[in-house]
Amino acid sequence: MSSVLNEARFQNEQAAFDYVEARVWPNGRVCPHCGVVDDSGALKGKTNRIGLYKCYSCRKPFTVKVGTIFESSHVALRLWLQAMHLVCSSKKGISANQLHRTLGVTLKTAWFMGHRIREAMRDGGLAPMGGGGEIVEIDETFIGRKQGFAKARGGWHKSVVLTLVERGGSARSFHVDGVTAAQVIPIVKENIDRESHVMTDEATRYSRLGDTFAKHDAVDHSRDEYAYTDRKTGTVISTNTVEGYYSIFKRGMKGVYQHCQEKHLHRYLAEFDFRYSNRVKVGVNDLARADLALRGVAGKRLTYRTIS
Repeated sequence: MSSVLNEARFQNEQAAFDYVEARVWPNGRVCPHCGVVDDSGALKGKTNRIGLYKCYSCRKPFTVKVGTIFESSHVALRLWLQAMHLVCSSKKGISANQLHRTLGVTLKTAWFMGHRIREAMRDGGLAPMGGGGEIVEIDETFIGRKQGFAKARGGWHKSVVLTLVERGGSARSFHVDGVTAAQVIPIVKENIDRESHVMTDEATRYSRLGDTFAKHDAVDHSRDEYAYTDRKTGTVISTNTVEGYYSIFKRGMKGVYQHCQEKHLHRYLAEFDFRYSNRVKVGVNDLARADLALRGVAGKRLTYRTIS
């Protein structure tokens, strides 16, 4: 069995462009300058670069890279596809140093590529999670260290992450300012369907969720209670699913990425949410996951200056 990285799109630049075009333009070639569909032609001169087209409406040249995370990048598109596959198939992520060594690009370029790929993974979904008969678990954790804060006891010097996980479904994480009810509950209400059954720990900030959602149950970790079964419905009450998400997230952040500035945390959360929401257990393998990330590259251009 040969390596998937031996496939044509990872080794041949023309094949890479053909592959990306089929996913970025599934309904026809779109001019990124004027938006007209299928009114352009390929420029095939000896001095023209691969994948170059000219729009017959606005007369401007373009490639599939324009208006995407690939725009203005001098890295070969086949290397971009290799990087996307590696990021999407690595359960706990892959460091910029590893991309730098594997792809043969500079460390600065590898770091920038990683952030662009994470941007492609951000779906910005607004549809509420859960619904009638669905269970959504809610929890928060602390990670890293806030800029300008010295290490101290407790978690006040750390960044706070709130995560909502639909059992058997997707995850949605947020970098929040704190863990008070005023900081957490509005996000919970905006992102979860009111017909959902929500589960939390014993924190008092969640005590009134039963007034908003169909049902609210909690486990009391202070009494070493981590799961129990509702005798009437047979439903397992726990936050073990969201805690399982955090176990992967923290292993990745501490063991792979190690250092994350607070201003970049939202992109790392998008990466872990994306891989969790499109995991093998819900029928998405590595190739399909990379394809889903590729479909999200349009309209998300980043420049080095904006993120450095």
